[in-house]
Amino acid sequence: MERKGRIKQSVCRWCFGNQPLDDFAAYCASIGIRSIELVEPHEWPILKKHGLICAMTPSHGITRGLNRKENHEQCLAQIRASIEKTAEAGFPNVICFSGNRAGMDDDEGMKNCEIAIKQIVGFAEQKKVTVCMELLNSKRNHADYMCDRTHWGGELVRRVGSPNFQLLYDIYHMQVQEGDVIATIREYKDCIGHYHTAGVPGRNEIDQTQELYYPAIMRAIAETGFDGYVGQEFVPRRDPLASLAEAVKLCDV
Repeated sequence: MERKGRIKQSVCRWCFGNQPLDDFAAYCASIGIRSIELVEPHEWPILKKHGLICAMTPSHGITRGLNRKENHEQCLAQIRASIEKTAEAGFPNVICFSGNRAGMDDDEGMKNCEIAIKQIVGFAEQKKVTVCMELLNSKRNHADYMCDRTHWGGELVRRVGSPNFQLLYDIYHMQVQEGDVIATIREYKDCIGHYHTAGVPGRNEIDQTQELYYPAIMRAIAETGFDGYVGQEFVPRRDPLASLAEAVKLCDV
């Protein structure tokens, strides 16, 4: 299917987990999707079989993250292993998470995240892989998560000071948490290495049943000169493959 291609589109595997991966990958390739994200390394050959990549590879969990020094050894080992495998596969990004506050002050958490990331970012630079910390809302879906505001994440990116550490700006999560999506994308464009989608409210289809207007958001992303990937991360309520095709078309601006 011919696409404009200004936005390189991806899709998160977990949202379509009831689809056999081989069949799903073939379908994704047929509608212009270039990547299936958060797929474990043992399944990457299936993606490559269909000419796809894994544009965001997994590492450690969400709640026990880099904001606590006692988590650093385990999380950094997982991130390092992911960077290694991601580089070998020729894929671009590895995900990471701040972790939950659990009573910790946000400034202390940022300092601890900075300490952790600076231990790994040189390796990421060497391997030509970008580590992306995901912005998640703490209002509805991930209570107590620390990296829940673009300003906080952007300051962390500034402190780390490497192009190989950026933010995963989840449009759904940031609309729930802080709104002002397009202006925020424009302001923090240099800090953002990846995007995720979903409809608000409900995290379902990105069509006219929800409050965000995705064509305008995608145009704003394209106008920043962004050359990374936008991952569809909505949970379909209707026919999943038809909804995915509709989303791809909607975001092809």
